[in-house]
Amino acid sequence: MTTPPPPLPGPTLEVPDGLETVYSNLARISHSPADLVIDFGQILPGETRAKVRARVMMSPLAAKLLVRALAENLARFEAAFGQINVPGNPTLADHLFRPPNPPEPPKED
Repeated sequence: MTTPPPPLPGPTLEVPDGLETVYSNLARISHSPADLVIDFGQILPGETRAKVRARVMMSPLAAKLLVRALAENLARFEAAFGQINVPGNPTLADHLFRPPNPPEPPKED
């Protein structure tokens, strides 16, 4: 019985001193024939303007590998911490960013 070869080590990442961590609750994805661009932003519920905090440009192959890596990591996360429930609204953006419902007027007797 033969054992499979060990996985190849990934690259060593160097994180520069002072690199800002960016929280994002919004992503906009656009593309050209050669690149995919992901703008990561922050928006408050009910607001109509979002501030882009980071832009990542990558090749279609790199984007596909990112999708695979995210799926694998989300599966590991859910195995460790439980299922992530996605709202049943038409889109996640509708759930997160729609304006709050106005209060109903009082009913007259």
